[in-house]
Amino acid sequence: MKKQKKRKAKRSFLQYGALPFRESRSGVEFLLVTSRGTRKWIIPKGWPQRGKSPHRAAAVEAFEEAGVVGRIKTKTIGSYAYKKKVAGIVARFKVRVFPLRVTRQHKTWPEKDQRRSRWYSPAQASRRVSEADLKRIIRAFAQRRM
Repeated sequence: MKKQKKRKAKRSFLQYGALPFRESRSGVEFLLVTSRGTRKWIIPKGWPQRGKSPHRAAAVEAFEEAGVVGRIKTKTIGSYAYKKKVAGIVARFKVRVFPLRVTRQHKTWPEKDQRRSRWYSPAQASRRVSEADLKRIIRAFAQRRM
């Protein structure tokens, strides 16, 4: 009898994220949302979507998670990684980040009751997020906007 090889669970996943921003009198501000599970401050992000380009998928997530729409760039401004326990295994996620200039913030959106959202200065936003590479992306993008 032949032994069947155990299939290894996929442990690395790609996601697309939006970095929602707006210009104010005091400079650029970033919108962060809380995750549903741990309630950590994050950027809106999600899975690739069939028929949608990466930047469009990120824009869809920004609306669903934060209620914002606007002009999203087609080119990524960086990526960051994070780990999360999923179905008993530790999975690694890589998130490609696209800047989204917010033109409208809706009063209601699909995940409004599941998350908090808040605008932050670049310094505040980079302190709130956990991932070192995301902190760097926020700070570098803010520097380019000045």
